[in-house]
Amino acid sequence: MAAGPQDNQTLAGRKIILGISGGIAAYKAADLARQLRKRGAELRVVMTRNAAQFVSPLTFATLTQAPVCVSLWKQPDAWSMEHISNARWGDLLLVAPATANVIAKFAHGIADDALTTLYLAWRGPVVIAPAMNTAMFEHPAYQANEAVLRQRGHAIVGPESGELACGEEGAGRLASLDAILAAVETHMSPDRPLEGLRVLITAGPTREFLDPIRFLSNPSSGKMGFALAEQASRMGAEVTLIAGPVTLPTPSGVERVDVVSAQAMHDAVMERCGQADILVFAAAVSDFAPERAAESKIKKREWARSLQLRRTPDVARAFGQVKRPDQVSVGFAADTEDVVQSARMKLREKRFDFVLANPVRGEEQVFGSEHNRGWLVGPSGRPRALERMTKSEMARHVLQHAVEVLRRKR
Repeated sequence: MAAGPQDNQTLAGRKIILGISGGIAAYKAADLARQLRKRGAELRVVMTRNAAQFVSPLTFATLTQAPVCVSLWKQPDAWSMEHISNARWGDLLLVAPATANVIAKFAHGIADDALTTLYLAWRGPVVIAPAMNTAMFEHPAYQANEAVLRQRGHAIVGPESGELACGEEGAGRLASLDAILAAVETHMSPDRPLEGLRVLITAGPTREFLDPIRFLSNPSSGKMGFALAEQASRMGAEVTLIAGPVTLPTPSGVERVDVVSAQAMHDAVMERCGQADILVFAAAVSDFAPERAAESKIKKREWARSLQLRRTPDVARAFGQVKRPDQVSVGFAADTEDVVQSARMKLREKRFDFVLANPVRGEEQVFGSEHNRGWLVGPSGRPRALERMTKSEMARHVLQHAVEVLRRKR
C-alpha cells in the first residue's frame, strides 16, 4: 500500500479501538495501526489470545504508544475495568481482521474474552473487516451471522478475492488497507457528504406474470441497489429504496417501497422523483411483459398462441423526460459485449449524468455476486475504470461521484 501524504490528518484527534482476532491476516493489522496513527487517530488495541499467537502485543504497544488489552484478568488500574473504560473512551470500534468465530460471537452476544466483552459494552459505530477461508465465508451459518451485524448497522468491509494463506483462491482475503481506511474515514467524517440530501434508489428485478404461476424476470439479486442504499444512509442521506421482489433485509435508516412489476416500479419512482436530489437506477427492470396475463395456468398446448409480448414502461427514460437541471441521475448498463458503448447510448437516451457499465460474460457474472467491476462513463472524457471490489465499496465510489456532479451543478 502506498503511503499517503505526510500531512494527511483526516482522523486527527479521533479515538479508535482496533480489535484484532486470531487469523493469519493479523500481521496486516500492524500496518493498519501505523496508517491510522499517521492520519492523526488516537489508538487503543484489544486482541484475542489467538491473535497474540500471530503477532506480539508488544508490536502494537510500540506502534500505538499505549497498553494493549489481551486479557480480562489483568489487575485493573484504580478498579477501572478495561472493557468498560475502552468502550467509554472510543469514537469507533474497528475489528480487522475479524474471524468467523468472533463474528459469530458478536452476532449472538457471546462475551468470553476481552474483545467480545468490549463489543457488548460498545455503543458507537462499528466497522468490521472479515478474513477467513472461502469455504467458511460462503457457509450459510457465517452468512447469517454477517447479516445480523449488517442489520445492526455495522459496516462490513470486504473480504476480497485472491490467494489465501492455505494456497487456495477465492473470497476471504482481508480487504485492502485503503478500503478499510476509507470506511473508517466515512464513519468518522465530521461532515457527511450526503447530509441534507434525498436519494432515491431502485433495486432488484421486476416480474411480469404470464399466468398465476409463471413470470418473466432476470437473475438480479438486488445486492448492488441495497449496497447503494446502505452507503447513502451512512453518508447522511435521506434514502428511499424502491425494491423489486428480493429477500434482502432493509438497510438501517432506509425507507423501503416494495414493488413487483415494471409498471409498479415506474409509478413508485414517478410519484417520488420530484423530491430527490440524486436518483440511482440500479434495478434490472423487465423489458417485456405479456400482452395479457392469463387468469389460469396456460397449458403446454396453448403456449404458441398465448405468448404475445409488449414493451414495459422504461422507468429511467420516463424520469429523464421530467428531470430538473438540479437533479443527478445515475444509470447501470450490464451487457455481454461493447459494454462502454452500451453505457454511452443509455447516457444520451435517458439523460443520465453518468452510467456504471458492467461486463456480464463468462466468469464476470455480476448478478447475485458480492463483487462488481466496471467503468464510470460520463458525457465527456475517458471512462474511469473500477477494478473488482465489493458492491459496498463500489456503491461508495458511485455515490461520491454523484456528489461531485451535484456540486458542479449547484
